[in-house]
Amino acid sequence: MELHPYLRVNPPQETSERFPQWTHDETVEFLAIRAQLDKSFVETKRNKPLWQAISSLLQQRGFFRTPDQCKSKWKNLVTRFKGSESVEGEINRQFPFYEEMRKIFSDRMERLLVLEKARGKQVQVHAKEWEEEEGEGKVAGSKKRRKVERKKRTEEEVEGAVRDFMRRQLEMEARWAEAVEARDTERRAKEEQWRRVMQGLQEERTDLERRWREREEERRVREEARAERRHALLIALLDKLVHRDC
Repeated sequence: MELHPYLRVNPPQETSERFPQWTHDETVEFLAIRAQLDKSFVETKRNKPLWQAISSLLQQRGFFRTPDQCKSKWKNLVTRFKGSESVEGEINRQFPFYEEMRKIFSDRMERLLVLEKARGKQVQVHAKEWEEEEGEGKVAGSKKRRKVERKKRTEEEVEGAVRDFMRRQLEMEARWAEAVEARDTERRAKEEQWRRVMQGLQEERTDLERRWREREEERRVREEARAERRHALLIALLDKLVHRDC
């Protein structure tokens, strides 16, 4: 594989070193790996090892990114994808990875639907088994009541799983929103700090220019005073010479 000029031969050793921006090819590889591991991300709550795995797989393909960089990149892509989803028409095509992101989330929902269908079939099988296990001496009303209760419990389990999935999704979205808001707040704070520093420098420069003009004005006044004194002295000497000659 021919490496992009942005890529390094060896991964950076210092955490403070500036990393290059993500290239298009690098992002495509990242999304392909993230799509393969999406099922694991949904099923587990501790996803730090998964980000480490993505970082390792990217490194094998010639792209050196830390787990934190991968996680931050994913959050950024999700935010941009949701922004493109909220508009109509062909504006979302301005997001170059729209199709890749849409496929990841579509596959996720398909897996959830398949899981629900599988659990529904399992409920039907269990219901049939429960019917066969019912003895002929049992009352028909009791059999029906037990079937309804068991079916209800199974449906509640499915609903609980769906609610848990949606809760995790909402928590993830909330964390993404908080991260975006935190970055915006930090950016605004840095911009305000920079503005204050520049304002202070401008005021300091203005003060220096004012003091320089004041010193120049004082020097000019002194020079004029000395010139007037010299002129007066010369006039006095000339007067003495004229009177002496007379």
